[in-house]
Amino acid sequence: MPQLLQRAWVRLVARVDGPLLLLTLALMATGLATVYSATADSSSRLLAQALNMAVGVAVMWTVAQLPPQKLMRFGVPLYLAGVVLLILVFFFGIKVNGARRWLSLGFTRIQPAEVLKIAVPLMLAWYFHKHEAALKARHYAVACLLLLLPFALIAKQPDLGTAILVGAAGFYVIFFAGLPWKVIIGLLAAAAAAAPFAWTMLHDYQRKRILTLIDPTTDPLGAGYHIIQATIAIGSGGSFGKGWLEGTQTHLEFIPERHTDFIFAVYAEERGLLGNAVLLLLYLLLIGRGLMIAANASTLFARVLAGSITLSLFTYVFVNVGMVSGILPVVGVPLPYMSYGGTALVTLSVGVGILMSIQTHRMLVRQ
Repeated sequence: MPQLLQRAWVRLVARVDGPLLLLTLALMATGLATVYSATADSSSRLLAQALNMAVGVAVMWTVAQLPPQKLMRFGVPLYLAGVVLLILVFFFGIKVNGARRWLSLGFTRIQPAEVLKIAVPLMLAWYFHKHEAALKARHYAVACLLLLLPFALIAKQPDLGTAILVGAAGFYVIFFAGLPWKVIIGLLAAAAAAAPFAWTMLHDYQRKRILTLIDPTTDPLGAGYHIIQATIAIGSGGSFGKGWLEGTQTHLEFIPERHTDFIFAVYAEERGLLGNAVLLLLYLLLIGRGLMIAANASTLFARVLAGSITLSLFTYVFVNVGMVSGILPVVGVPLPYMSYGGTALVTLSVGVGILMSIQTHRMLVRQ
């Protein structure tokens, strides 16, 4: 009996990367405690988030068992399915607060844009792996078109936060596949030149968010309210914080969206500068581990995919902390494993599971 249990345990953890798992669980535990405080000690929200995290861990473990060769097969069908679902959103999507982002399945709702966070890097990594022997300029051009299609569909919903994350994930794949620096510089110059035109394409509320970033006090009870209250909460935390469940800005409900997009303000008020440093260190270690896995990957597919997933995680953290701190415009980007919600958490867990798969199968994968 002990030998059977030992063998079962070995099979359970054989394809799980220890450092990634420990860092992810540490972030989940921190997030669970912060969600509990942010939701006014709501046991129902706590249980719901605990269930989300359990599903996330199960998904992470399941994906980690699949070798990269099998993951590669999901690239094309997942991308095509995601694009089709995005198109269906325009015709049958549910409109909430002026944005059409959800599809109803009767018993639940899905947000197809979340699928593209994984589908786009999978598709592009497969595409570059397929043409690895003779990559030319046209291959990078095709890759850009494959990226621009879902990016445009998501931005049109409008969902600028998710569009940024999908665009970043795809760009990282193209970059790691060997996009020349002169092309990158040219694209940056073109983006700068197109900025005035892009400004006219933004929705009114998006332009207002950018203008409010410069001076939130111009609309303290409207567009600037989120930034003002978040920065007050962060500053009031001081060096060591007010203590768990003791945040006044949180429990007097001054912080908007405090259990989702602005949960970092809740954490910063309760944990202070020292707690912020610990949290960012956990993210830094997670990102560092992902980059190590990318550097040691056995194939081009695994290398560019691991690099994209890791830098996408960095983008999540950078954009969320930046917008809560008042140095970036407010967009709908959650803080990984901290913000309340199941969809983004599962998507992130799929990404970490892919990193585990690449790491634990690397000795079996040969070009």
